[in-house]
Amino acid sequence: MKYYSGQIGLVFRDRTWKRNLRVLVRFSAILLLLIVVYSILFHFIMMSEGQKHSWLTGFYWTLTVMSTLGFGDITFHTDLGRIYSIVVLLTGIVMLLILLPFTIIQFFYAPWIQAQAAARTPKKYEGEGGHVVLTHFDPSTEALIRKLVQYGYDYALLVPDAEEAARLHDQGLSVVVGDFDDPEAYERVGASRAALVATTHNDYVNTHAVFAVREVAPDVPVVATADNQASVDILGLAGAGHVLQPPEQMGQALCRGVLGGDAISHPIGRVGELVIAEANTARTPLTGKTLGEARLRELGVTVLGIWRRGQFEPATRDTLIDDHAILLLAGSAHQMEAYDEAFVIYNVSVEPVLIIGGGRIGRAAARQLTTRDVDWRLVERDESIQLDPDRTIRGDAADLDVLKRAGIDKAPAVLITTHDDDLNIYLTIYCRKLRPDIQIISRTNLDRNVATMHRAGADFVTSYASMAATAMFNLVQDSGIVPIAQGLEVFRVPTPESLVGKSLAESGVRERTECSIIGVGRGEDITPNPPPGLTLEAGTELVLVGSPETARKFHEVYVEGQGRR
Repeated sequence: MKYYSGQIGLVFRDRTWKRNLRVLVRFSAILLLLIVVYSILFHFIMMSEGQKHSWLTGFYWTLTVMSTLGFGDITFHTDLGRIYSIVVLLTGIVMLLILLPFTIIQFFYAPWIQAQAAARTPKKYEGEGGHVVLTHFDPSTEALIRKLVQYGYDYALLVPDAEEAARLHDQGLSVVVGDFDDPEAYERVGASRAALVATTHNDYVNTHAVFAVREVAPDVPVVATADNQASVDILGLAGAGHVLQPPEQMGQALCRGVLGGDAISHPIGRVGELVIAEANTARTPLTGKTLGEARLRELGVTVLGIWRRGQFEPATRDTLIDDHAILLLAGSAHQMEAYDEAFVIYNVSVEPVLIIGGGRIGRAAARQLTTRDVDWRLVERDESIQLDPDRTIRGDAADLDVLKRAGIDKAPAVLITTHDDDLNIYLTIYCRKLRPDIQIISRTNLDRNVATMHRAGADFVTSYASMAATAMFNLVQDSGIVPIAQGLEVFRVPTPESLVGKSLAESGVRERTECSIIGVGRGEDITPNPPPGLTLEAGTELVLVGSPETARKFHEVYVEGQGRR
């Protein structure tokens, strides 16, 4: 009773409920007026037929006809009476069977559901602070939330719609009802105490959101995504301390492992003085050798593993290098230069790389290939997109003639960059059937489609959501995660107490967690490729390479478990 009395009180306090109640009163008044008028006309028509009934009978007949019950115990005998009955019947169908249910659902049931949703959804963030505030729920923030939960960070997601907020809340997400452009909402979500505010709407909405955040949290780091280069400066003026351009980053990521062009190392990340790079082995003396026979350690670099047809293989002395292998290297800038000097003359290809899709990501990939002096051809059917006419083939990529004109028969690699995951899977299968030996690198919007893309035949797949999420997560207390590829990252952690005083060989990190230690140091002073006999000291940091699952295992074994076997 206490609950229902509170809900009834809500009806009389809320403006929306008051307005809807007035609508219902007006509708009921019109309906009642029609019943009275039809009852009166009933008597006049009945008297014209020589029948006489009571006033109660008139209301009874009107209600049974309008409700379509039509018992048939009281009927007209003339055409006029039957026409009148049809009019009353049609009016009843419209008023009682269409308008009345619509009125109840639209103005009362839906607001009631929203009120229930709002009642069970938090209106305020109750944590102490140090959390991440998110203004939009999309694949990127969904991936970011998974990463925040994995590393133990709190977050609060602003959702303007109460019903949607309740649905997300029921799924276990930390949700607060509020509008992204309302400074009061950022006060309730604790933006002034947050470690980071991230907004991933379109460029215009992001500008509004950043401006609203700055009214209540002038010193909190704010990161915003930007689709257009022109929006970067505007978002900065609005107050964004960091502006990410996922399309540009995605274009660069897709080009990292492209076969053809050269065999030198291409940096993909940096942690202090430690450089993480990839290098093609096609048409080099390394082909056909094992890592032990290649003796790359003499150049100072460490081979962390090999990418082969989209699968990462941890490095061992017996790992075989073939034409499709891409080495994942770690070392200092000087060590990478030594590697490049040894292999700069190999794998020089003149055949252009094929890019399918001339959107923002496709154009970014083309610019990246140009900086690497790798020729390219781009397939795009949209005539409105301005592209290099000498390198662009207009047409549908599903058309074999178009692909042949673009050079599919000789291209060393194809980049599939469209924004539609289903289309990308379709094109991946098509290109793999046409050229079983070609390297296929594809993008996907959703993490769940990565495995499907690999099954379709892609060698490398980069998730738009994961890439943006990792970039944002790196801004939370400088986490230092470097994404290498989907499911593989370089991350840094403080040396656990359980490892202090032990050498790298004694730590057993590789055997127990499948993570590889590739650097040790303090701050930016990182020692690349530390020797096995190095003793770990308190206050240092470890740089490791592994998947999110192996990173979680490292935390469980050496932090939570304190290294106990």
